[in-house]
Amino acid sequence: MTFERFIAGRYLKARQQHSFISLTTLLCIAGVATGVMALIVVIAVMAGFKADLKRRILGVESHLVVMRHGEAFTRYPDALKTIRNTGGVLAATPVVYDQVMLRSAADVSGAMVRGIDPDSVADVVTLLEDVDLNGLRQNGVESTVPGIILGKELANALGVVPKESIYVIAPRGILSPMGHMPAMRRFQVVGVFEAGMYEYDGSLAYVDLAVAQKLFKMNRAVSGVEVRLADVDSANDVAGVLTEKLGFPYWTRTWMQLNRNLFSALKLEKTVMFIILALIILVAAFNIASSLIMMVMEKTHDIAILKAMGATNHSVRKIFVLKGMAIGTTGTALGVGLGYLLCFLLKRYKFIELPGDVYYLSTLPVALNTADVASIALSALVICFVATLYPSGQAAKLDPVAVVRYGG
Repeated sequence: MTFERFIAGRYLKARQQHSFISLTTLLCIAGVATGVMALIVVIAVMAGFKADLKRRILGVESHLVVMRHGEAFTRYPDALKTIRNTGGVLAATPVVYDQVMLRSAADVSGAMVRGIDPDSVADVVTLLEDVDLNGLRQNGVESTVPGIILGKELANALGVVPKESIYVIAPRGILSPMGHMPAMRRFQVVGVFEAGMYEYDGSLAYVDLAVAQKLFKMNRAVSGVEVRLADVDSANDVAGVLTEKLGFPYWTRTWMQLNRNLFSALKLEKTVMFIILALIILVAAFNIASSLIMMVMEKTHDIAILKAMGATNHSVRKIFVLKGMAIGTTGTALGVGLGYLLCFLLKRYKFIELPGDVYYLSTLPVALNTADVASIALSALVICFVATLYPSGQAAKLDPVAVVRYGG
């Protein structure tokens, strides 16, 4: 052990009771630990919200969609083969979608109807993995009433349950002597799904692909091909590959582009919360600085003696930097431990409940990322280090001759 570390360790203890850390040092450690713990918990909760929201969105939306400019997307089977043979693609399915009006015996509501292929859609849209899609199939019988699957909130708004009938009014209707008239067709509710987000549960409905093509007068064309990837974060890269392979007039749109504003807002909120809560650590750093300044004022004679014995300015500066960093490191380590513990308790026991009529989930989601914890710990240590620079610099500037001659 160098003499700088030895003296810094002695300065951490009170003069009267050498077996206990001084009260000032203890308060400084507690301040740093509180700031680090609060920052870890808040960032973990925000990361949990983002991860849960991303999971719910990608349970309904595909990772990317391939569409066609201008003309109708009629030759989609050829595009499907190309897409499925592209690296990184797990599954692909054709889709037709348009806005409609739904009318039941109780009420009327607008909705987005998606025509899906029951044989392949569950491989792309994870929400439908546990939904029975057999009711959507007509089995080639034109006279049967086609089935429709509604979101939970949409079914509640219409006041319908499975096996009841509703009417779908499509804007792409038929031409008549009176002009363009909307098409209306009766459907039977064969299922209800719950995505956990009102945006989907209150406005989304699924029908069979062939039924949707007839309803929207699209012949055998589709709106696009939805794709599921092995890595959701590689959507932009795979989209570029598909655009190059398919060529013009095909183009792609990823889930990142569709939800850019939402996730940008979440990222901004996370950054702002990091800055705001880092101020708690900054206040604790001020406590460390003030503690070191008082220590320098108290130990002027000790510093003068050390310098008279040959200690350099660098050694004196190092003593007080080590003391400050010992406080900062201990507080940071304690804060990280407490943060991990609190996040574990929140995730395990879910003792904080959220109002279900306000939020789309009932408990706080927690996602603790190692990179976030590392950045928080590193930021805390940097702030504590900066707080030691001024007091240690003042200690190094002390003139031992003046201290001995004038007594301070």
